[in-house]
Amino acid sequence: MKEINNQDLVRSYLQTHQIESVFNEPLIPHLSLYSYEQGEFICSQGESSQYLYVLVKGKIKVYTTSAEGKTLILSFKTPLEVIGDIEYVQDINIINTVEAVSSVHMIGVHHRWLKKYGSDYAPLLKFLLEIITQKFHLKTNTMSFNLLYPVEVRFASYLLSVSFEDSDSMNKGQLRISIKDAANFIGTSYRHLNRVIGQFCTNGLIERNKGFILVKDRDGLRALAGDNIYE
Repeated sequence: MKEINNQDLVRSYLQTHQIESVFNEPLIPHLSLYSYEQGEFICSQGESSQYLYVLVKGKIKVYTTSAEGKTLILSFKTPLEVIGDIEYVQDINIINTVEAVSSVHMIGVHHRWLKKYGSDYAPLLKFLLEIITQKFHLKTNTMSFNLLYPVEVRFASYLLSVSFEDSDSMNKGQLRISIKDAANFIGTSYRHLNRVIGQFCTNGLIERNKGFILVKDRDGLRALAGDNIYE
């Protein structure tokens, strides 16, 4: 993680995502911009929550880890997204681990400044309410999607969610994924998903190498997935 000391870029991101009004003027000087490389952690489950983050560039994944060390991917996020909103509102530790899937820029603001300047600022509170309710809506849609659509459609959507087209990346389209995690996420068995992967390889959508999957035909995956429910 690196801090980018560039307030002009912060304001540019606020304007691009049309959230200038979310933060009042006393809060603006306390907004920091952070960059994360692929694979870096933005926050980890169980840690003390100190910052509210706004994702303004790149893609992240959110997952939880059980006491036995098993992980379950919960979602993939692209801008505009907020991390740490529930933790801030409820004043609790970090619920899930958040990891950069691509190079990422996050605007961060410490809780002490939010409490000092934003606790009664209506546009910020309305923004947080909208974000939190969107997350509940997405969770409901994901559960319905996993029940109503075949594994082929769900896996195509999953691949589109975990892959990215990023000019900063050296491995565009090349993914190192856990088949077990993917099966758990889309609600199918390891064996069934392996059969679907073989089918996708035969159809030229992907190529499977040692430990990697190469996405060869994103348009074909999009046509199969339809609306990408996992983002």
